Amino acid sequence: MQRLTTTSFGRRPLSAAQLEAVTRLDRPAPVASMDKWELLTQLTAARESYELSDRTLRVLAVLLGVHRERELTDGAPLIVYASNATLCERAHGMPESTLRRHLAALVASGLIARHDSPNGKRYQRRDASGAVVRAYGFDLRPLLLRAGEIAHHARAAEIRSNEIALLREEVVLLIRDASDLAQLGHASELDEGLDAIEDAVILAKRQLRRKLGLEDLSTIRDRLQPLVATLVEKLTPEVEPTDPVTPELIASDSQNERHIQNADIIHSDSEGQGTCTPERSQPFESNEAEKDQSVSLGQVLSTCKEHQSFFPEPLRNWADVERISDKIAPMLGIDQPVMIDAKRVMGREAAAITILCMLEKAAVIRSPGAYLRRLTQMARDGAFSLKPMVMALANREIVS
Repeated sequence: MQRLTTTSFGRRPLSAAQLEAVTRLDRPAPVASMDKWELLTQLTAARESYELSDRTLRVLAVLLGVHRERELTDGAPLIVYASNATLCERAHGMPESTLRRHLAALVASGLIARHDSPNGKRYQRRDASGAVVRAYGFDLRPLLLRAGEIAHHARAAEIRSNEIALLREEVVLLIRDASDLAQLGHASELDEGLDAIEDAVILAKRQLRRKLGLEDLSTIRDRLQPLVATLVEKLTPEVEPTDPVTPELIASDSQNERHIQNADIIHSDSEGQGTCTPERSQPFESNEAEKDQSVSLGQVLSTCKEHQSFFPEPLRNWADVERISDKIAPMLGIDQPVMIDAKRVMGREAAAITILCMLEKAAVIRSPGAYLRRLTQMARDGAFSLKPMVMALANREIVS
């Protein structure tokens, strides 16, 4: 099919870029044919590279829909000569002024070319046999010429999208770590550095409401990482390394039987003078200092009073403390598996006292489940003690 014109009808100015796009039409296409809808899908993925809006792509989809063949084939008629009225109707009633604006954007991007007739109308001429010999309208051949370029930009956009998704996940995890560490810092009476990390968390959450690119996400990550690392270093207890001692094996089979530990300790003190030492399903043999940091039932009851707002009956023994804590844990939002793990590692009574202490500070603990998991991990590492927690609450009451 013959193409005659290189300029536009009316007062539309001719730019060097448009002239280059028109002259490029005489070059052979890198591919013989291409599925038009697959090409549109790739162009949609790469739309940022061509600065195309969703409505511009919608107009391009209308032009491709008017073209009868599914394949864009080099050498076949690829000029769409439908009128603006037809294109607006296929675009579900798009205003003609909007249609003209998006058509101009497609022409400016070099994805389609405009071939105007002498009077500016779009039509085609056929020969005696009915074959189209000349047509005026929008030429789709530039899409076929730039198919390889469009596919390259689509792959690059997919890679960039995956990088953004991974970096966004990293930022979200940093925000979660920062929030939980800040809560632990408040519970540990650590004030240094908490204001900076809380401000950074608030700012990061606000920024994540928008669609951020790699540069913005990298800035947030680089701001949070050192703050989180510093806080982890301050909150991690220092544990002196111990040399493992290999026990001497005894020849007698009776000496090699498993050690049986009775975890059900019966407390006969019902007047509040007994003491509680955190029991463990796997005792720490070298943690002798913890035995001296016992907490009496009287200290617990005199310090932890918030439970009386929900359960006014008096607590007379450790069994009552465990029973009440089992009811309070779900109220704080602590899942049963987390509570079971705390009892297994800390001991039943120590876990019960911990729940009562957490209830006292419920207003400042944002995630009780995460807080209890952290304390359980500290107990598993041998770095948890009840006495500082109870004494901190007692000192707070004295100050207030």
